[in-house]
Amino acid sequence: MTFSHDDFLRALDAHDFSFEVDQTVQGKVASHANDGVYIDIGGKSAAFLPEREVNLLADQKLEALLPVGTERDFLIIKGQDENGQVTLSLRQLEIKAFWAELQGYDPGQTLTVRVTGTNKGGLTANVRGIKAFIPRSHVVQRENQEELIGQRLTVSILEADPERKKLVLSQRQAHRAQRINELEIGQLVSGKVADLRPFGAFVDLNGVTALLHINNISQKYVSSVNAVLPVGTAVKAVIADLDIPRGRISLSTSVLEVRPGEVLDEFETVMAEAEERLERHHQKMQEKAEATPEQEQEPVEAEV
Repeated sequence: MTFSHDDFLRALDAHDFSFEVDQTVQGKVASHANDGVYIDIGGKSAAFLPEREVNLLADQKLEALLPVGTERDFLIIKGQDENGQVTLSLRQLEIKAFWAELQGYDPGQTLTVRVTGTNKGGLTANVRGIKAFIPRSHVVQRENQEELIGQRLTVSILEADPERKKLVLSQRQAHRAQRINELEIGQLVSGKVADLRPFGAFVDLNGVTALLHINNISQKYVSSVNAVLPVGTAVKAVIADLDIPRGRISLSTSVLEVRPGEVLDEFETVMAEAEERLERHHQKMQEKAEATPEQEQEPVEAEV
């Protein structure tokens, strides 16, 4: 029995090629055109990948990026026309995968974006083909933001919603996470009192806020935080506690005192000698630890 060309066409028509928009298909590069690439995906007609839907590298031609015979996945972005041809995209497939990647980011992770513009609410940015927004309150440099256009910023994710195509970022949060990772318990830091509360002072450490609790200001009772540390006061303090996941930093100036109350009545002296005082404190704690080694406990036999 002879299988004619017409029989072949009828067999193709009888076959159900269920190619749908947003479907990922595997294909092989069949040939190149001036404005794109023809891809064999097993349909009645070769699919077409427009040049604009390929993430071209600088000075790299389609023939070099996608040689004939290359097999890989593509995303259908336009359904079959009257000839059964569908339109494909590599760029949008990568963007779709990147959205999934963004949703898996935790608050401590960062990424780099390029600032593309400004508006009254903040900055617009582009990250691997996705448009993003950085609220003004989450930009470290809040003044003259036009100067940031074209620059690359390190940011963290506030919201990633692929359904609404909404990506909101924070430079300030990323800066804070980076600064916190540079800190360690026992480290001497310098800052300025930015705000006061009855329970303590909030100290700005170069863009990162730390709490100097009222109980950690001095070894002597402190009745008023404002009387000791008014807003704007330059202060040196020791990191007493560090909660990196929650972004919390606790400070102490009491450990710099040789006698209780020095921070209250000789504040300037304590600040000027902070480095030497902290070194003596560390030596004192080391000597104390060496003088009281842990006692090994004898195993106790249980009575029968």
